[in-house]
Amino acid sequence: MMTKVTKLFDNIWQQYIAVTPSAKNIHQLLGDGKDVVNDHVAYRTFNTGKVNLNKFSKHLEAMGYSECGQYDFVAKKLTAKHFEHQDASMPKVFVSELRVEEFSPTVQNIIHTLVDQLPENISEQPNFLYSGRPWKISFEDYQTLLAESEYAAWLAAWGYRANHFTVSINHLDNYHCITDVNNRLKQSGYVLNSNGGEIKGNNVVKLEQSSTLADKAFVEFSDKKAEIPSCFYEFAKRYPSANGELYTGFVAESADKIFESTNAVA
Repeated sequence: MMTKVTKLFDNIWQQYIAVTPSAKNIHQLLGDGKDVVNDHVAYRTFNTGKVNLNKFSKHLEAMGYSECGQYDFVAKKLTAKHFEHQDASMPKVFVSELRVEEFSPTVQNIIHTLVDQLPENISEQPNFLYSGRPWKISFEDYQTLLAESEYAAWLAAWGYRANHFTVSINHLDNYHCITDVNNRLKQSGYVLNSNGGEIKGNNVVKLEQSSTLADKAFVEFSDKKAEIPSCFYEFAKRYPSANGELYTGFVAESADKIFESTNAVA
């Protein structure tokens, strides 16, 4: 089981750095030659039958994961859950789904047209978590989605891949606070997501987070090729809960701003 899960995340990572080269460089920068522990990976999906959050749950449960928290993002019209593996050394997985029915008929129609292109069993495929974009979409439809939901547009363009990986600051040898990590990144020329402040959260909520702005990469749409935001890298510092163990959940208010790391202008 562990070899299988480890291989899975290696495939996810390779797909991720192919369009997020800054992540590979930052991984080497902060690790100083050593491996970096990944706190969690995040995924986006639609709440439609073939690919909804429950489908993700079943896919993850088959690999030894279980649901450990649920979150609501009212403004962005999202529902999310996070999953933890029975082996705590494995990354947590944060999955959110867009509540499609809360958008305009035009956006709903575009999304349903995308999902209708998929086989019923797409979520059961072994490579589902790194399968990429499984549908065809035009740049015009991408822009229509973008006008209402950056989240929807990103997912429509990129499909099923890690939206971001996350460095566990708790496991770094040479950095012990998020401010030091952020300063090193900025000194090295990386731009951080400052929406809601560079540091989201604090020791009171048991979790501090920051992130880079997404890299940009070219995407082949059905009618043209265009450069758009791809993925970003996150950094997390966790604090002990009352029981003395590190908090393993997420903070919706902070995550809401982390989502904006893929905005064209953040």
